[in-house]
Amino acid sequence: MTPTSIGFASLGFAPLLPWPWLAAGGVAALLLVGYAIVRRAPGAWLRFALFAALLLALANPSLIEESRRDLPDLAVVLVDESASQTLGERPVQAQRALQQVTERLAKLEGLETRVVRAGGLGPAEASGAAPPDGTRLFDALTRSLSDTPRERIAGTVVITDGQVHDVPKDFLAAGTGTNAARAQLGGPLHVLLTGKRDERDRRLVIEQAPSYGIVGQPQRLTVRVDDGQGVRGSAQVTITRDGGPPQSHNVAVGQSQSIPFVLDHAGPTILELEAPPGPAEITTQNNRAVVMVNGVRDRLRVLLVSGEPHNGERVWRNLLKADPSVDLVHFTILRPPEKQDGTPIRELSLIAFPTRELFEVKLDEFQLIIFDRYRRRGVLPNAYLKNVNDYVQRGGAVLIAAGAEFASPLSLNRTPLMDVLPAMPTGGTHLAGFLPRLTDAGRRHPVTADLPGAAGAGDAPRWGRWLRMVDAEATRGQVVMQGAADRPLLILDRVGEGRVAMMLSDHAWLWARGYEGGGPQAELLRRLGHWMMKEPDLEEDDLRASAEGNRLEIRRRSLEPNPPPVTVTAPSGQQQTVTLTDQPNGRATASVIVRETGLYRLTDGKKSTLAAVGTLNPKEFADVRASDQVLKPVAQATGGGMHWLSDDGVPELRRVRPGRETQGRGWLGLVAHHQFLVTGVRQIPLLPGIAVLLLLLGLAAGTWWREGR
Repeated sequence: MTPTSIGFASLGFAPLLPWPWLAAGGVAALLLVGYAIVRRAPGAWLRFALFAALLLALANPSLIEESRRDLPDLAVVLVDESASQTLGERPVQAQRALQQVTERLAKLEGLETRVVRAGGLGPAEASGAAPPDGTRLFDALTRSLSDTPRERIAGTVVITDGQVHDVPKDFLAAGTGTNAARAQLGGPLHVLLTGKRDERDRRLVIEQAPSYGIVGQPQRLTVRVDDGQGVRGSAQVTITRDGGPPQSHNVAVGQSQSIPFVLDHAGPTILELEAPPGPAEITTQNNRAVVMVNGVRDRLRVLLVSGEPHNGERVWRNLLKADPSVDLVHFTILRPPEKQDGTPIRELSLIAFPTRELFEVKLDEFQLIIFDRYRRRGVLPNAYLKNVNDYVQRGGAVLIAAGAEFASPLSLNRTPLMDVLPAMPTGGTHLAGFLPRLTDAGRRHPVTADLPGAAGAGDAPRWGRWLRMVDAEATRGQVVMQGAADRPLLILDRVGEGRVAMMLSDHAWLWARGYEGGGPQAELLRRLGHWMMKEPDLEEDDLRASAEGNRLEIRRRSLEPNPPPVTVTAPSGQQQTVTLTDQPNGRATASVIVRETGLYRLTDGKKSTLAAVGTLNPKEFADVRASDQVLKPVAQATGGGMHWLSDDGVPELRRVRPGRETQGRGWLGLVAHHQFLVTGVRQIPLLPGIAVLLLLLGLAAGTWWREGR
């Protein structure tokens, strides 16, 4: 039971008149008595006693008796359970120290012990927050002491390796003295360090890295391999881009070195760097580092070649010119070579088509080439069209917007370009109106999936008709839209490293004009163009994952339903298999809780990807060497001590009075505040009423008798 004590704590007054009145009366009484004493009047001292007794009676003094209940002081044992505390012998040291500290605290009287475990995931799962970055002990300590007055905290004993990342920057702002700093924690902060002094560990440090870069332009990042003070040599650092084949770079140990790389696609690129194990290692987890660089294209260059003026030509031009990231080069063939009307060349205002410059010298500078109703008319020799064929194989993109000319003898299908075209014309043309419809593949392909106005299988779409299309047989690729008589209308294909799309109608402009309600012409052509330019968001066969709070959101895009499960590998190497939920728009999704920060690897056997959760390079493993440098200022400011468990073991714990030293050689002190709770108060009057009345009457009578003699 908590001890209870009874005693007179103080002398109290309950004046019958306000204090100013009593003070005024006292001054008047002193003046009268002083005057009587100066005049040597008889009974002056009796008069003084009468006035004093009267004033004291009006002040109404009493003794206040309090019943008190002693309150125990609180000792906090803060245990670091961060990832770095699982290395080597640290878990054994921490557990042994915790057991000894709690046993010794239990033997001290008037002390309550509270064990706080911190540094791990903590409440992140329940709150939905991301896993913490680094060891955060002071946050947990503040939460644990929120319900306890600082006057009852005897002190805090921290069991840690010393690598703490949330020491308040303004901790010492209250003052440099022990009392001012201790007031923030309520008592001394003692540190028991796990690990060993002067540990060595190799670590790979990213000193400088770009957050974004232009695709195709050289970039550089600066790294350093650190083995410890004064250690020299070299290490082979490997760099892997998006899980591809590694490349090795020789890096001098202890020196900063720049490593070049080139971004080959837009969107995020993940670079993984790894150094081999060093001569002394605590863990190899900090031998690896990850850098994420967001790739952006510098003005996508598009070449639009229109075979003749027509209504749809301006639709293409307006769409491409409206995109600020597109640099458009557009030529319309107005005067084919066979046109001979006798007009002198010097009088022609038309610009000559720079065929050699565009299709031989600068062909590879374009990301997309569009042939809009182009026909063979001798403008482009077959040698240049063969260059376009090779351009696609090397990674370029070609879009064919075909009109009736594709079904004629002047078709591009009768050129060297036929090797990359995904359709063969039958020679016929459909001239009746028809509604473009999505195929089963089109409902899953990102170019056409979820187009505004599209309907499900068997339902009519809510958009206007087109009035002409070329009849053709699809020879390769994916038919994502079909037209009259369910014939192919839009075909998408991958050829070599490049991409080819064919739209077998030149009436998409009817949607832009609002014919019969119009349709999503701009959205369709925008998606089509960006898919051909390999924008990551429009990949039809793709696996992605991103962190949202403490959950990893997985998204699989595929043209085939029911994708296989995904294997998720955590930064620590732990694996789990996740089943995806398939959706009719080509996406399959899943969500899993993550318990670690760092780089996660995902694969379904066909596609692989990487996902960063929290900080790419966690503070927890930036430096895992046990150290007393981080917490030493806090311990010194609060009067606490620091002890290495590997050298000193657990020191003696003792209670000390406030104001005394709280640490010494081989011992740690916990302040004994002797706080109490008042459970009851009783007032005992010092001047009972009858006694005061008799006293005043006696003094008045004595004064009258003395003055009457």
